[in-house]
Amino acid sequence: MNTYDIDRIENLRSFAVKPEVNYGEFYDYFNLAYVNDYWNRSTAVRVAHAVEYAFLRWTISIAPGELIVGRPGTRPNYDPEQKAEIDRANAAARYGHCGVGQDSHMAIDYYRVLELGTSGIRAMIDEKAVALDMMNPESVKKADFYESCRITLNAVETLSERYAEFAENLADIEADEKQAAEYRQIAENCRRVPKYPAESFYEAVQCVCFISYALSVKPLRPSMLQFQLGHPDRYLYPYYKKDRDAGILTDEFAQTLIDCMAIQINRRVPNGLSCGYMVGGRYADGTVVSNELTKMCMRAVEQVRLVYPSVGLCHTSDTPAEDLDLALRILAKGHSHPAIFNDDVIQAGLRYYGLPADESCEYIHSTCVEITPASSSNVWVASPYMNLPQRLLDILPDECGSMEELMQTYLAYIRTKIAENCRNEVLNRYERAKYCVDPLLSCFVKDCIETGVDIEEGGARYNWIMPSFVGVANAADALYTIDQLIFKRGEVTFPELKAAMADNYQSNPELLAKIRALPKYGNDCQDDDAPDVYVKRISEYIADACEDFRVPFSNGRLIPSLFCWIMHDRFGQDTGATPDGRLAGFPLGDGSGPAQGREHEGPTASILSSTCWDHHRFIGGIAVNMKFTKSVFDDSKIGVMASLVRTYLARGGFEMQINVTSKEILEEARKHPEQYEDLVVRIGGYSDYFVRLSKTMQAEVIERTEHTL
Repeated sequence: MNTYDIDRIENLRSFAVKPEVNYGEFYDYFNLAYVNDYWNRSTAVRVAHAVEYAFLRWTISIAPGELIVGRPGTRPNYDPEQKAEIDRANAAARYGHCGVGQDSHMAIDYYRVLELGTSGIRAMIDEKAVALDMMNPESVKKADFYESCRITLNAVETLSERYAEFAENLADIEADEKQAAEYRQIAENCRRVPKYPAESFYEAVQCVCFISYALSVKPLRPSMLQFQLGHPDRYLYPYYKKDRDAGILTDEFAQTLIDCMAIQINRRVPNGLSCGYMVGGRYADGTVVSNELTKMCMRAVEQVRLVYPSVGLCHTSDTPAEDLDLALRILAKGHSHPAIFNDDVIQAGLRYYGLPADESCEYIHSTCVEITPASSSNVWVASPYMNLPQRLLDILPDECGSMEELMQTYLAYIRTKIAENCRNEVLNRYERAKYCVDPLLSCFVKDCIETGVDIEEGGARYNWIMPSFVGVANAADALYTIDQLIFKRGEVTFPELKAAMADNYQSNPELLAKIRALPKYGNDCQDDDAPDVYVKRISEYIADACEDFRVPFSNGRLIPSLFCWIMHDRFGQDTGATPDGRLAGFPLGDGSGPAQGREHEGPTASILSSTCWDHHRFIGGIAVNMKFTKSVFDDSKIGVMASLVRTYLARGGFEMQINVTSKEILEEARKHPEQYEDLVVRIGGYSDYFVRLSKTMQAEVIERTEHTL
């Protein structure tokens, strides 16, 4: 195990390109127990016992070559009597499911897990529980919470022990001595972690992955979960350094384990989401994080070549050049990660919203680009998405006295919708608090154990809601069109513009041509009435408006974002033609940069436009996508690309994601999808397999401007 095992990684990778990620068996057993048992106990204790019941029966699978274990198997074939009983339980349990809100947009406290193990966390719980005054009704509720936490921690330990026994049984019947030895090492690891503190690098990686796997099920709320792995180049580094100094770990085997961890994410998280980790950034004392694991975690993208891990490089003003260069060399080969995040801007934003300096360095891109405090948050991101171009269409008048009057009407309408959406999300939070509990997750999020409050009831330290505003580039270009053609030039009236849009500009192609000839956001237009100015004004208004609202529980805030996941495609399909010349059904802009194909002045001008407004208050996430033609990328151009990235970051840019591909390859993938099954592209904050995208999304990616250097 002292060398990098490329054959192992390639074999494991082949099973992860099209994984079957199905947690149905867990929910079968969970519902069976929840519906039938412990009716005389609180919801928290009933849930905990049902989790325990399911973990005792969940099918275990370990494939030859796996070094890191813990992933869902396929749902088994039940006998008729058992299936009938499970079907009845599933039907009954559905009445108790809470379908509102979001989950898993976070990184748990991996430091606590590694340093204490589940047994140490249970000792924390015991210390809190013994101090309760049981004559106080609130203490009785806390006692139930602590009991439910103990039960679920025991269940995780039991599940890990089952893996240990399974691995030992495989070793006993394995003829290949090397494979048998690997099974025995897996058994030894699973008996040590997560129950006890990790002692080696191998144990630490196994512990982190196993806990994430155990958390991948959501009692009372079956949903697709995507817990991020935080900053492994921080919490794993002490174990790596100790083992390297002791001579019991090589860099080659460490890289193999990191790659196995990366592959395992693909077997745990369904496609179409976003799951991974971050590297780089700063420690609490301001020291830059840059070590061997920083580079290994980035190299995993290149070596695994799958949709996950979603890797973010947290770039600081003094991040070593070699770290950024490595990220760009990986991107230059056509991979869609790492994304480049501005650590200085993000930390400033987190401090703006109340995090102390020693916590602002511990954050995670909770899926795509949404920033949530690591270890201590329960944030609902993109809750909800708002279609900015549609909001403009909603209020478009037949007559209006001035551009400023129209602008004021539009912004006021946006505020009204923010208020409505906030009210709805607050009601959803209260509904979740009333009907849902998650004692296992609560064990790993500050300050649930400290306060004796379940995460669903507000136990996390930070409880934010992050609405996301989609299509800002289209809205800005549309407003500029109206100002120029209606108010300044008088070349068209509101009724004429609305009539043209109603039939998708088919009856007035001359107007469409005129609109498309106008300047657009993304070309460094800085005049007083340029498209860029409208982006600045809209974004400032949204950030100010969100500050006026509060949400339930501790540190509850409404924090805005300007990214879209896949919602630019979904909104686009439902949105008619817009005043910026976008045709009905076409996706909206894919982030907060320029709309597709509208950058005509090169990447520098695009960067200047994308950073002409303040990013730091949009902690909910900003995605600026840039596409570069593959033919221009060679070693001589890495320095030029690095200069562009640093310019973007120095100007206060939040995040940049880069696609290096060619229109020809994408067109070929559309024609012959079977030949490009693992072609990964960057979308609107996340990455996905190109051939699995909708037809409109594929067209949108192809339409994006290809920059040269």
